[in-house]
Amino acid sequence: MEPSLAHVFIENRPRLRRIAQGIVRTPEQADDVLQDAYLKLIHGESPRQADRPLCYCSRVVRNLALDYCRKHSVEANYRCFDVEADELDIPDTASPEQQMRDKQVICSIDRALAGVPAQTRQAFELYRLEGLTQREIAKRMGCALGLVNAWIADAARAIAGCRHLLADD
Repeated sequence: MEPSLAHVFIENRPRLRRIAQGIVRTPEQADDVLQDAYLKLIHGESPRQADRPLCYCSRVVRNLALDYCRKHSVEANYRCFDVEADELDIPDTASPEQQMRDKQVICSIDRALAGVPAQTRQAFELYRLEGLTQREIAKRMGCALGLVNAWIADAARAIAGCRHLLADD
């Protein structure tokens, strides 16, 4: 009588583990694959006897390891962050009054910047909105670094009158 698949699997576990680990690359994942393969062989819909039991067990381990890799590859493509959605601190939606106040602040700053020369406004926007360094702005605008610094300072003075709008009540 030929040995059962369970017996062949257990006797050849180190060999089957090497097959799985060669595909999934980590010992922990290889152990997960082996556990799933063993359960599939013992309790699954697979045949209880095979002509070549070791080949059959090897094929089951290989196929499960490949499935495991595919599954984790697909999951990795959809995973954006390692943070659970429940743990995210999402601010509450601003009240209509706060939205109106924010709009007033933006309009006030826009009016203040409309009164400065175009280069001053451009340098300020590149610095504050796009996050460029003063050196990067000087290179982009083709001017001296000191001039960029002066333009940013001029724009900051122009919007200084809007500070009272930013204070919390």
